[in-house]
Formats: sequence, C-alpha cells, structure tokens
Amino acid sequence: MANKLINQMGLPKSIANVFAARNITTAKEALSLTEFELMEVLDVSLADVTSAIARISEITCPPYQTALTLMEQRVQKEHMGGHLPTRLKGLDNALCGGIPFGVLTELVGPAGIGKTQLCLKLALLASLPTAYGGLGGRVIYIDVESKFSSKRMIEMGLKSFPDLFHTKGMAQEMAGRILVLQPASLSEFTESLQQLKISLLQNQVKLLIIDSMAALISGEYGQGPARQHLLGWHISFIKSLAEFSRIPVVVTNQVRSQTRDEACQYSFQGQSREKAVEDHTGYDSHLVAALGIHWAHAVTIRLVLDSKSGKRFIKLAKSPISPPLAFPFNITSSGIALLNDDGIELTGPEINSIHCQGHSGIINFDGERFQ
Repeated sequence: MANKLINQMGLPKSIANVFAARNITTAKEALSLTEFELMEVLDVSLADVTSAIARISEITCPPYQTALTLMEQRVQKEHMGGHLPTRLKGLDNALCGGIPFGVLTELVGPAGIGKTQLCLKLALLASLPTAYGGLGGRVIYIDVESKFSSKRMIEMGLKSFPDLFHTKGMAQEMAGRILVLQPASLSEFTESLQQLKISLLQNQVKLLIIDSMAALISGEYGQGPARQHLLGWHISFIKSLAEFSRIPVVVTNQVRSQTRDEACQYSFQGQSREKAVEDHTGYDSHLVAALGIHWAHAVTIRLVLDSKSGKRFIKLAKSPISPPLAFPFNITSSGIALLNDDGIELTGPEINSIHCQGHSGIINFDGERFQ
C-alpha cells in the first residue's frame, strides 16, 4: 500500500499535479515528509497539505478490524489452507482439520511413547486415495534411526481400512508410495534435504516426515555453538520446504535431561530466577525437547507425547488456533487411538512438561510431581 500512486487516490487535480511536478509519486514518499516540509516543497497552503495527507493516509492505511473478525478470518484460513486428517477426531477438531499444510509440525516425547507409530499412520493416511480421505500422493519418509516398518504400516492399513487393503495388490501399491531415505550421517541428511525441493514436485509428494532430526544433530554436535549454527540452517531450510511445497511437514524430536541451571536460564513461565531455583530444589534435572528453544520457536504445531500415572497423552502444546489440550490415548493394532475426543485443557507448566514413561509421577517445569 505504501507504493500506491498518488495520482490514483482521488486528490484534487491541482494538488495531484503539484505532487507529480515535484516527483512525489507514491504514498510512501508523501508520508515520509512532515506537513511543513511538504508545504515548502509543494509551495501550497497548510490546509491543502493537511487535506492531501488525510486523503493519502485514508487510502493507504488498512481499515480497523475487530478481534472477532480477525479470529473468524484465521479459523477460515485454517480450514481452507489444507490439512492431513489424523483420524483422531478430538485432535483434528482442535487443529481445524488435522496436520496443516505449509508449516512445521513437531512430535516430541521420550523413546517408546508412540512418535514413530503416529508417523507411520500419517504416512499411510497421506498415501490413501482421496476417496478414502487420504491425499492420494507419495510420502517422503526420512528414517534416521531405522525404525520404519513396512509390516507395521500395512498392519495399520488392514485394521483401519480392511475393504481397501484386502483388495488384491492394494497393500503393495500403498507401500510403494512411501519413499524411505535412511541417511547414515548428518552430511547425508543435509544432502538429502537439499535434493528434496525438486523431488517434492516431480514425485507428487503430499507429506514429508523426518524421524528424527534430533538423533543426528545431537549425536554429532552435542549442545555447543556449532550445533546451534547448524540447527539454524536446517530450521530455515525445512521451513522453506514446507512453504514452497505447501505440504504438511512432520518432524519428530527426542528429549534430554536439562540441568537446574538451564531450567533457570530458559524458564518461560513468568517466574523469577530465584523462584525457579527454589522450585527445582531436590531435582538434578528434568526432561525437555532435545533440539532446544530455537527449534521450539520455529515450529507452528507442537504435539507432546508423554505418560502420566500409567496413561499416555497427546498434548497439543503449541498451536496458533487452539488452547493447550491433552488427549489420553492407547496404541492399538490400527495405530494410535484416542480414549476420548473432548480433551483436557491445560494451564501453566503442565503444557510443556514431558514425562518419561515408567516414572511414578510427572516432572514439570516448576519441579512439582503430579500423581
């Protein structure tokens, strides 16, 4: 709007001609000068300048919108922007349809909690024909830790879509749409990423899964500055892949122990450093996402998978359109299944707490245990 031409703004012809004669042709050029500077440059009265600036500002500045209007526009955009349904009703409702296109979605949690199970199910769903609610395309699955299981994915398909998968040759066709890459090193992983931009379009790819980037970066670079620099490049590149291809991109993240000093440094629940130190007395460490705070800021959707009192939960910990919710789930032969679709609304430290399955309680960022 700042580059809108002044001669298209409906000013009196005499004033518009003066602006043109002084080579002030855009709204930006006019609004960059004070009223008295314009009086001098244009050689017109203050009243003429004030009237012209008011008109230019009215045309250039966007109109006010209510918070309700903005919310409605955001929800409509989410619904129309494209989603991969997870077939988990409560989670899909909270996400306005499922895993959104064009942004990063993160699955974070301890080993064995179900991250890869969910990735396998998402890969299956994206490869399904559109008549069955799928995306009807191929999937690129970057399998860093060699956890991908074709057998398990086909089992999910047989249990979830028996009519389709009992059709002769259909299981093989679905499996043939999943393109699996297994980089052995970070350099191979980086090279694979750089080659993806062309592959995403040429191969009609509808979903990109990286399971798990943390395994390579944490293993080779630890926690130092070199890792942060490298991670910054990968964050930017993966985000650009999502935006360029307009497909859902799902990345899994591991967990690690965080010391009390780190907890004080990165405490983001609004408490003071002294309060953080006091709250963590008696706990040497707690679990946090392995890729750190810079990665956390880069993802649009964060799903935390953890367990509490023997029950597993998917927590919608970060979303621009939904409150933090937790859904209890089980892992069945057909994949992850929610125990209810209503969700439990979370507040405070519970949102980002990560509990390793098998502990007697859940440790959160305030150092309290929830039994």
